[in-house]
Amino acid sequence: MLEEAIATVLRLAEPAVLTVAGRTDTGVHARGQVAHIDLPNGVDADELGRRLGRFLDPDVVVRRVSVAPPGFEARFSALCRRYAYRVTDGPADPLIRGHVLHWSRPLDEDLMAEASQQLLGEHDFAAFCRRREGATTIRELQRLDWVRDGDLLTATVQADAFCHSMVRSLVGALLPVGDGRRPVPWPAELLRGGVRVAEAPVAPAHGLTLEEVVYPLDAELSARAELTRRRRDEA
Repeated sequence: MLEEAIATVLRLAEPAVLTVAGRTDTGVHARGQVAHIDLPNGVDADELGRRLGRFLDPDVVVRRVSVAPPGFEARFSALCRRYAYRVTDGPADPLIRGHVLHWSRPLDEDLMAEASQQLLGEHDFAAFCRRREGATTIRELQRLDWVRDGDLLTATVQADAFCHSMVRSLVGALLPVGDGRRPVPWPAELLRGGVRVAEAPVAPAHGLTLEEVVYPLDAELSARAELTRRRRDEA
């Protein structure tokens, strides 16, 4: 949708192609997404940002358009991505059902937090990823914690990068721990097993939101992108 809007506004002869910082599967939300695109010289970034709104669905908002510093790449220059997964174990609420998962069993956030700590660090997360040909599943999980506010529980998940379905698979393995159907060590046992199993569910997409993508200082963008590519190639 955004690519089509850019092409329309700028009357491009060829389709616009965006490179985005983080994956958002169908049904996943994002309010911290970052993307870059190569455009002809002379494009006014501020004017492009203002005009795009007229061609986008109300569910899509461009917060800012700017000229990227040298060496910037939305995907490879990033230091980390931060997602939030929201779930409620209280009464179903139709006002939040579009972005919060309703869980029918009571959840113990302390048990989920304990299980989450066992997953932190650099590992091969093949058990929690949908494999893609030629893509590595080695990631550094930097943060995975849970906060309760009344009936609402929010998992904050941060890593250098995520493979396909990784956040939803991690949450899907932790929720049965929270409701008592699985023991605390179970998600870590799945991790060590190194393969996806049918017993490990994938949490529904609508509870997940990409919240933030973090980048280094401008002078370090190119080096960061080169380092990320090299790590991926070596893996």
